[in-house]
Amino acid sequence: MGAWSRIAMIASVGLLTACAAPPPKLAANESVQKVPVTVALDNGGMAAGDLVVTVFTPAGPGKHPLIVINHGRAGDPAGRAKLGRARYSAASQFFAEAGFVVAVPVRLGYGVTGGPDLEGSGRCADRRFTATFDRAASQIGQVVQAMAQRPDVDASHIAVLGQSVGGGSTVALAAQNPPGVKAAINFAGGAGGDPVRSPGKSCGPDRLQATYAAYGQTTRVPMLWIYTENDLYWGPDWPKQWVAAYNQAGGQATFVPMEPDGENGHSLFTHSPQKWKPIVAKFLREQGFSMPE
Repeated sequence: MGAWSRIAMIASVGLLTACAAPPPKLAANESVQKVPVTVALDNGGMAAGDLVVTVFTPAGPGKHPLIVINHGRAGDPAGRAKLGRARYSAASQFFAEAGFVVAVPVRLGYGVTGGPDLEGSGRCADRRFTATFDRAASQIGQVVQAMAQRPDVDASHIAVLGQSVGGGSTVALAAQNPPGVKAAINFAGGAGGDPVRSPGKSCGPDRLQATYAAYGQTTRVPMLWIYTENDLYWGPDWPKQWVAAYNQAGGQATFVPMEPDGENGHSLFTHSPQKWKPIVAKFLREQGFSMPE
């Protein structure tokens, strides 16, 4: 297989980075629940559905901090359907072992949740980043609210994490400063990249920068942004400009540029958890969460 064929194969799953095959049987600490959501549309209407949420619970009684992990986006309907039931098993078990209740929702238009696709951002020449991220953030926020009602969740200690479009959507949610959310983590966040036809050159990166800057104006939640130097969706330079604009506007993001990872560092979150675990644990400790050294 040639280099570009391998990149194309990676691209087909890179934005989702979750299992396409049917998930294995539920682990001992794993369960599935549904969370009803409604999402406002541009035409004044509403979309509604029940999100399938995979939940991992830690050992021990009492209330635990919550972390919500959010998936990315494939560029075609078939790819979005293949998401299935997102689990992020390695990351989920890491956080559960650290004492978190872990929720992994599948948003409308994806995998086992199905329903209308609400997150298309339009043509490359006219990407609508804010609409995409806000619709996803609306769903994520409703999952946070629902999970905070669980008897095993400490609603005053919540973290939100997202990868790719899920990362950009986590930035959007943080801008709303939801009650109880003390930390937010953005892995390779963005939209509009194509690692095959235009590697490292995403659509409208200047407009995405303006979107992030607008979110920074209202955000009071501390954030951690992690991008790799060989992310074939965004390249090494634009993410640095994005976070600079975000922080200059008022955001509180710690930016960590990671060394190249694999053929496309966009998949660092699932490909190399050993590289980010110490960084994420340190950040969460700084925000008041109990994490192993």
